[in-house]
Amino acid sequence: RSVPSWLMPVLLGYGGDPSAASYGSSGMRAFASKTMGVTSPDAALDYGDTFLDVGHLENSFPGCELAVDGRGTDKAKTTEGSSDRRKYRVKVVDEQGQEKTKVEATSYPFPPSYHGNDIRFTPVQVNAIRSGLSPGLTTIIGPPGTGKTDVAVQIIANLYHSFPTQRTVIVTHSNAALNDIFDKVMARGDVDERYMLRLGSGERNLTTTSTTSHDFTKTGRVAHILSRRDDLLERVQTLSEALGVSGKSERGADGAPSYTCETAEYFYFHHVKTLMDAFVAAAAVNDDGRSQNNAIGIFPFTKYFPKLDDAISLDEARGKIQEIKSIFEELAEYRPVELLRSQRQRTDYLLTKQARVVAMTCTHAAIARSYLVGLGFHYDNVLVEEAGQMLDVETFVPLLLQRGESDDDTSGAHSRLKRVVLIGDHNQLPPVVKNRAFSTYSRYDQSMFARLVRLGVPSIELNKQGRARPDIARLYRWRYDDLGDLDHVTTREKFKRANTGLARTFQLINVEDFEGRGESTPTAYFYQNVGEAEYAVALFQYMVLLGYPPQKISILTTYNGQKDLILDILSQRCGQGTGPLAGVEPGAVSTVDQYQGQQNDYIILSLVRTKAVGHLRDVRRLIVAVSRARLGLYVCCRKDLFCSCHELRRTMDQFSDGPSNLQLVKGENFPTERMVGQDVPPVDRHEVEDVTQLGDLVHSMQREYVANQG
Repeated sequence: RSVPSWLMPVLLGYGGDPSAASYGSSGMRAFASKTMGVTSPDAALDYGDTFLDVGHLENSFPGCELAVDGRGTDKAKTTEGSSDRRKYRVKVVDEQGQEKTKVEATSYPFPPSYHGNDIRFTPVQVNAIRSGLSPGLTTIIGPPGTGKTDVAVQIIANLYHSFPTQRTVIVTHSNAALNDIFDKVMARGDVDERYMLRLGSGERNLTTTSTTSHDFTKTGRVAHILSRRDDLLERVQTLSEALGVSGKSERGADGAPSYTCETAEYFYFHHVKTLMDAFVAAAAVNDDGRSQNNAIGIFPFTKYFPKLDDAISLDEARGKIQEIKSIFEELAEYRPVELLRSQRQRTDYLLTKQARVVAMTCTHAAIARSYLVGLGFHYDNVLVEEAGQMLDVETFVPLLLQRGESDDDTSGAHSRLKRVVLIGDHNQLPPVVKNRAFSTYSRYDQSMFARLVRLGVPSIELNKQGRARPDIARLYRWRYDDLGDLDHVTTREKFKRANTGLARTFQLINVEDFEGRGESTPTAYFYQNVGEAEYAVALFQYMVLLGYPPQKISILTTYNGQKDLILDILSQRCGQGTGPLAGVEPGAVSTVDQYQGQQNDYIILSLVRTKAVGHLRDVRRLIVAVSRARLGLYVCCRKDLFCSCHELRRTMDQFSDGPSNLQLVKGENFPTERMVGQDVPPVDRHEVEDVTQLGDLVHSMQREYVANQG
């Protein structure tokens, strides 16, 4: 079977103990003791660059007695130095009878060549990372803005460094979530891109924000390897010419290097390695314990490094030796790709032999399962992001992408799967099931993530949000047990400043019938509301004319029909040749369902319905809708309808405390000097009565803008 024996009873909901697959259970301790590539929960875990400094390490284990490199934290802080960042291996010693849990940390050097983690993880996030590095099932509940993706990326990076022979499969519900994960992994700089691979049709749209272009598709990875191979062989040719082994006349007609991966290996063993061994022997004789001794006389590759001065220390020389050695080590990995001739053979080799981080959506996992199993694909860890949005079977299929042992196997392992990490939020949108009978009576819309939480499987709920202003976060905070705020949402300048030209950071705007019409349905279930669409676009125009960056504003709605209507109005108001706002587009125009997992500084939300609440009655959809904004949230709706809905009252009551008409502040330009909570004189306030008045205001601002430009 493909599903390990330690996980099957928990997934099926029997066995009596829902915590049997958690890393601290006796069963998982026994599994770790007899399984290769698994660190026991009692052993030291390599957290890598999870901790920014000793103070961060100390704060991550509150109430524990911490020792770093055998010293107390006070001594460690004074000896570490402010600029000397370190990585840490941490062992938690929880012995019975002791008052405090002991935490023993061992530091090792942090390579200066890459950026690494720059997030100061909270203690709960560190606990989630600890669970993800340990064997067993990890369930992480991530309320909006609590850093689910950052925790996932840190787990991926730590697994990559801690277990070099293991492969991790990343599965998400949407392509946007995979893009976000790949962006953040590449931004770290410590995960080699040649070990990352993306499967599925969405790979064509995958882009990263890094300075260089990365193509993570199978064909893109092959092209990258062939290009990288050519660069490395050019270095080998240059080294050979510097050592006098070959001359420039031996190059190809176009100046291409004469070496292949195979001949480069022969050159390394017959020439380069001999010189390296001679250097090591000479260095051992000349090294009197002072690594700064001049080694220029015994360093054999001075001609290959023409920029070397007349002096080079032993440490620098050893670094240069390692640099040359890494060229041949990387070429050895590319030799099979050189021997394989067809594109299909090369991509299959990358997938089954080289890639260590393989990502796909749950849809592609179901489509490609039989092919992957037949290919002999195998993996050790599975990380599922957006698990709360996946059907039960969509979460189950990624566990079956490799061939397991038969049930007759007496080893008790059955599968090489060692870690399963599920990350999601069952308080946000569930899986989409269009068949009402299946959804209502069969609970088919219940995700595996939600089912495991209901069964009592131990879960870690992240408890600090760093996305939204505290007053905006209060709109959905009630849905969670203990959701607090990170310090920066009150201390950073952008959170302290008010929203330019707007009196409130969030507001419910009552939109009455426009030209005698409220909601309409041109076709069945294709809901539209012209008044709200016009209001949303006019508010967007008003904000852009004040200087707001348009990409920092997103317009969301609860129905596809309204989204299409908003796009039509935007093309009329901001299309080519329409005036000073021609070509200006918001960061996104989307439905709430499609925008889950994304966020923006300012959100304009249209709720559309005027006769019945509709599917927003599901409070989980409301939680998603109001949690997308960082700095400003402006909701266009029929106020009396939604404020009277019992299911939505906890959120709507906070909106209803304010006025029903949009409150503006005159005479401001982005960014404003006004701070949040600062009183606005009545003379500077302006109340918008309806969408017509807002449209007239925008029109006058456009005329003024054109006049000033002229």
